[in-house]
Amino acid sequence: MLDTIAHRGPDDSGIFEEPRLGIALGHRRLSILDLSAAGKQPMSSAEGRWVIVFNGEIYNHLALRRALETSSTRGRVDWRGHSDTETLLSCFEHWGVENSLKRAVGMFALVLWDRQDRTLILARDRVGEKPLYYGLQGETLLFGSELKALRAHPAWRADIDRDALALYMRHNAVPSPWTIFRGIRKLPPATYLTLKLGEKRRALASLPDPVPYWSLREVVARCRLDRWAGSDAEAVEALDNGLREAIRDQMVADVPLGAFLSGGIDSSTLVALMQVQSQQPIKTFTIGFREDGFNEAEHAKVVARHLGTDHTELYVAPADARSVIPSLAEIYDEPFADDSQIPTYLLAKLARKHVTVSLSGDAGDELFGGYTRYLQAARTWNRVTKVPRVLRHAGAALAEAISPKVWDRAYRQVATVLPARHRWRQPGARIHKAAAVLVSDTGGTLYRQMVSHWEPRELVIGAEEPDTALRQSWPEIDNLTEQMMAWDSVTYLPDDILVKVDRAAMAVSLETRIPFLDHRVIELAWRLRLAQKVRSGEGKWILRQVLYRYVPSALVERPKMGFGVPIDVWLRGPLREWAESLMTETRLRNDGFFLVEPIRRKWSEHLSGVRDWQYHLWAVLMFQSWLDRWK
Repeated sequence: MLDTIAHRGPDDSGIFEEPRLGIALGHRRLSILDLSAAGKQPMSSAEGRWVIVFNGEIYNHLALRRALETSSTRGRVDWRGHSDTETLLSCFEHWGVENSLKRAVGMFALVLWDRQDRTLILARDRVGEKPLYYGLQGETLLFGSELKALRAHPAWRADIDRDALALYMRHNAVPSPWTIFRGIRKLPPATYLTLKLGEKRRALASLPDPVPYWSLREVVARCRLDRWAGSDAEAVEALDNGLREAIRDQMVADVPLGAFLSGGIDSSTLVALMQVQSQQPIKTFTIGFREDGFNEAEHAKVVARHLGTDHTELYVAPADARSVIPSLAEIYDEPFADDSQIPTYLLAKLARKHVTVSLSGDAGDELFGGYTRYLQAARTWNRVTKVPRVLRHAGAALAEAISPKVWDRAYRQVATVLPARHRWRQPGARIHKAAAVLVSDTGGTLYRQMVSHWEPRELVIGAEEPDTALRQSWPEIDNLTEQMMAWDSVTYLPDDILVKVDRAAMAVSLETRIPFLDHRVIELAWRLRLAQKVRSGEGKWILRQVLYRYVPSALVERPKMGFGVPIDVWLRGPLREWAESLMTETRLRNDGFFLVEPIRRKWSEHLSGVRDWQYHLWAVLMFQSWLDRWK
């Protein structure tokens, strides 16, 4: 099991066993803090009661040590080293599990064995930066950082879960707590699970439900009652200070450290606040593509030059990017179809040649209203509600009667006179998607339609799609924009963005840290008024004000590109033969997971240029490729 995840910890490994009780804990170590043997895991507490395996970082562990020493009756604690793992163990010993988790600031997945009470505890960080899979296979409870570790155990018997496959086809990722395998789960973020064993090993019929120790819903409710009452200038100052503190804490490492830099608002703010707190030039990294519309390297170089970072860039040829595709099923371990997984992996691979830890600017969009779809959905909903339902249905039918290709040609005639932020790629596809949401009954229904890909009931054989957090209402929030930000924070962020970054980086043994996900920053962001985040038709207003203190606006203001690759073009060209081999009618029928006709029709339309179906097709291809690797 440990050998399968050696990439997550190439520096060391260790095993703790209590055969009489049937307990075994294994750990692979990527040494970041305390590179000595004092940081080795599995680690036992000083008294020997607790044993831990822990993946991640506790950023406030020095503050926790001071608090432990203050509360100790002896006025000191006999520390064996300076690792955050030892700090956590001491916290659990003195304060208990839930209290310790609430006091910890960090990213983590951990398993804790209480030898005295014969209790096993699994826990995960507040937002879900670090993964933790678990499940019963016969009489055996398996857990690990990646599914491939569980599959290595001889008790493994899990089958593909068609209901989870339905969720994957809608969302391009399998959302928590489901996995692609029946009976195997992801521990939800911000929860811990406690399993008490008897005197003798016994068959485990079921597992208890995870218990939350932090909740974004409670944060939102509390912060809306305590909205920011100061001025905009005071809010900018508070955010600047809060981000500085989070970034300063996350810059602590005993190994080389750097940052990803795209030249956009989020990563530029991150790097600016790193550089202002560093005595040496921060190492920054970006990759570039020669294709128009996909290259941010020039923007990143300008920002790096202004800030004085030690900047490294790499231009990637299309063939280099495509060469990653055969490895994706191995890297991501379950079907995953966010095509920015390819450049993310290439960026992590570049950074790992120079550093062991890289900070990332992810989560700025979810916290500060940065996605254009927030504005589009809110505007659309405001307009939709003013139109009678009958007329909306008629308008949708008319929009869909004209092919995307014709819409594209018409749009090109007027696009040159539009502001840059309104110059859409693939306008025809957008119009057809907009037509599909015109009949929505609520803002939530409209948003789910906007962020969905396949309609699973029209594709996955024998599946019954479960409800997810995306279907839960947020009565604590009275406007659609903030509701969308909340939905994304508990679905798209942990299930897609954080999975993409963690697996890509750990595949090359690189630790990533995300300062925007410090829960103190999250809580400050939710205290801010919406107008301080979205203003004059543009998101991230307050984050921009922080950035402009360090970087002139002219260097960072431009239309949002995203971080993708031209999959649509590749599927019609160099990837066509590979894609066809995975989606032949015979192959699809024999596999027995999908209805054939919808896939073959979309493939034909994509090849002919009638419609761009890259996202739908990529989801099918990533499942088929995963099936080849793991079935």
